[in-house]
Amino acid sequence: MSSTGQHLTEDEYARLLKFRVGLRQFLRWSEQQAAEVGLTGSQHQLLLAIRGHPDSRGPSIGELAGYLCTRHHSVVQLIDRAEQLGLVARNRGTGQGKDRRVVRLTLTEAGAAKLALLSATHLEELRRLAPLVNALVEPAVTSDVP
Repeated sequence: MSSTGQHLTEDEYARLLKFRVGLRQFLRWSEQQAAEVGLTGSQHQLLLAIRGHPDSRGPSIGELAGYLCTRHHSVVQLIDRAEQLGLVARNRGTGQGKDRRVVRLTLTEAGAAKLALLSATHLEELRRLAPLVNALVEPAVTSDVP
């Protein structure tokens, strides 16, 4: 943690609190939405990390650990459970020049369908929250003009 020597105002502390509360409320809401389609919050995040990865071959386990901010072995356990549920598939590098040690993940049709259900409602909720988030992180504009 670095210290800039800057002192925060009461309003800045209040905005930070509102932002953190709003973020936690969104995450709780997101977990409830995932539960309604039979997923845990971590499984939802896993599916999103796989689908949102820019490489069409899918992310590696190490990349997923980075997306999920967790350790390699924890991601492997999460993948094992998601694979048992038929949500994801493991793919090893094949063909000439491919590294068979690298395991990449892709969504199954079932995993893609569950993610699609959740993603539409999440984007809608984020659009609804965008003005609130902007107001929380931008200083209040005050005017001396009546």
